[in-house]
Amino acid sequence: MEHIDKPFARYWWFASEIKKEDIRYNLNWLKENGFGGVELAWVYPLNALNSELYQAYTPRQQWLSPQWQEIVKYAMLYADSVGLACDLTMGTLWPFGDSGVTYEEAACIYGKEERQVISRSWEYPKEGYVVDHLLPEHYIKYFNRMLDSFPHPETVLSQSYFIDSWEVETRGLWYEGMKEEFIGRYKYDISPLIDSLYMPGYEDHLYDYMKLISEKVILFYNNYDSVLNNKGINSRGQCSGAPCDIISAYARLDIPEGEAMLYEPEYNSIPASAAILSSKNIVSAETFTCLYGWPRNYIREEQTADLKMVADALFANGINHIVWHGKAHNPVGQDSLNFYASVHLGDSGNLARQLHEFNCYLSKVSQIMKNGNPYTDVAVYIPTEDAWIKGIMPDEKQFIWAWAFYEMRYIYFPEILKGHHPTWINGEFLDMAVYENDQLKIGNATFNYLYVDAAYLDFKSLQRISVLAHEGLAITIKQRPVEPGTIKHAEWGQMINELFDLPNVQREFRPHRVPIIQGIEIPPYRARETDEGLYIFFANPNSENIKFPVQYGQSYTENTRKMAVRVNYGNNKYDINLVFKPYSSLLYRLKDGKTEQMDIEFKPEIPRVKKLPDDFRAPWLVY
Repeated sequence: MEHIDKPFARYWWFASEIKKEDIRYNLNWLKENGFGGVELAWVYPLNALNSELYQAYTPRQQWLSPQWQEIVKYAMLYADSVGLACDLTMGTLWPFGDSGVTYEEAACIYGKEERQVISRSWEYPKEGYVVDHLLPEHYIKYFNRMLDSFPHPETVLSQSYFIDSWEVETRGLWYEGMKEEFIGRYKYDISPLIDSLYMPGYEDHLYDYMKLISEKVILFYNNYDSVLNNKGINSRGQCSGAPCDIISAYARLDIPEGEAMLYEPEYNSIPASAAILSSKNIVSAETFTCLYGWPRNYIREEQTADLKMVADALFANGINHIVWHGKAHNPVGQDSLNFYASVHLGDSGNLARQLHEFNCYLSKVSQIMKNGNPYTDVAVYIPTEDAWIKGIMPDEKQFIWAWAFYEMRYIYFPEILKGHHPTWINGEFLDMAVYENDQLKIGNATFNYLYVDAAYLDFKSLQRISVLAHEGLAITIKQRPVEPGTIKHAEWGQMINELFDLPNVQREFRPHRVPIIQGIEIPPYRARETDEGLYIFFANPNSENIKFPVQYGQSYTENTRKMAVRVNYGNNKYDINLVFKPYSSLLYRLKDGKTEQMDIEFKPEIPRVKKLPDDFRAPWLVY
């Protein structure tokens, strides 16, 4: 698959009369500032956010009309002519849906007559429905209607269609025929329990419900990818927020995409792991969203040093393609419009002075971190069962748009594994993996260990772990797991006892090989194996453990940090003295006992620091 190493930008089209000269102006600006592609995103007219004007109609090319098709086709061809890839969002606003979705085809919640509405779309003030994401006969019809309505000009650069993060109402999510299917599988009716699922005492029922919903959601992503691939189009997308086994969902897409900062940089290790397990080379991230808070703190005042801190954290968590969020469509010669949740890309923004230079830095790191395959050593079982059983997060962990543990927002690799370059794995890929030559092999990965720290394990996963243990794989199981769900297996206890009796199964992690990185302090890092040697990117230590939101000027530092590490690779030991000047990250190539430091120097402007008022009340938190 052809790809471009330069960053992309989400290119926001507010519903209006889009003109060719304005398209040329915006795309030329992006090209001149070091971007390699755009993602067209169609959203509401600007008056939709103005309480005094919200019912006024803004003239525009009608959604999916011949006039709309013509202007989109022009944008695609012009982008291609200047060397910009042009991806398309598979719909207007988010999630998928429009006025062409019928009531019967719309997403529904058990017990509610109304269906989920999509309002602030390109069609605003006309409303439509969010398409049902659980039944293929509904969403495939939508996919095909979009494909039939979108222009398909021949272009030199390859194209992907994008799906944004899950924003379908999820609590009580339902579909026609679910009652009967659920009874057929679990031998009881879940519908009377829907309102009780998240209450204490119903954990096993919640697990049953989540398991069935997960299968439908994973099939949705699988069919999305298949429909596009059959038309010669790649799928790129975010599965964040989806009520499913998140590794399996991300693995269905050609280009898994993470995001930051509405998700922490560490979350991006999940799509990166899915890419490794499914042999995908590119892992993108929607980057810099709501950097300083939701919805629009410090817009046009963003500081490059703060952005670099976030980007470096993403690189260390496996991202290798940056998608800026984003660029608002502006009239020729103007820079008056911006999208509320983005950093601002335009001449009047604070980023403009260093934008091209910063994009060159991002391009250089991205290119190198696409070479070869990620180094792998320890496969860590992702605790999906625990998340499903736990249900609702406590208020202090919630955002107003994020309420349940199933989103996997707050899972982290164990600190003891830091030097071993861990990768998440789930039951599906454990089942597909092959144990040979004392190693576990799957996709682009070869693991020496399996690490499991889960209070609950699906029976099928326990069976597979047991088989691998009897074959000889070195396995750490931190706690004695319980079987989730209402279907219990009589042999569970015996299987657990036999597992812990095996000499290669331990309660504590006791590696029989030295880790790839050793040191008193280990900064965030990412390693790639190539024919040219091992590349290791070390992120500046300030990039570690960044939380939402980034504080204005959080990256500020006057200190040079020094860390001595040993890299154990092949039959060689490489002792490296890491010297992190303020705002710098480091990249090395190791081969045949020789260490080469790569030039990725970029010096952002020294950031200013602003503290939030003492009485600041975060609008995204649950109080």
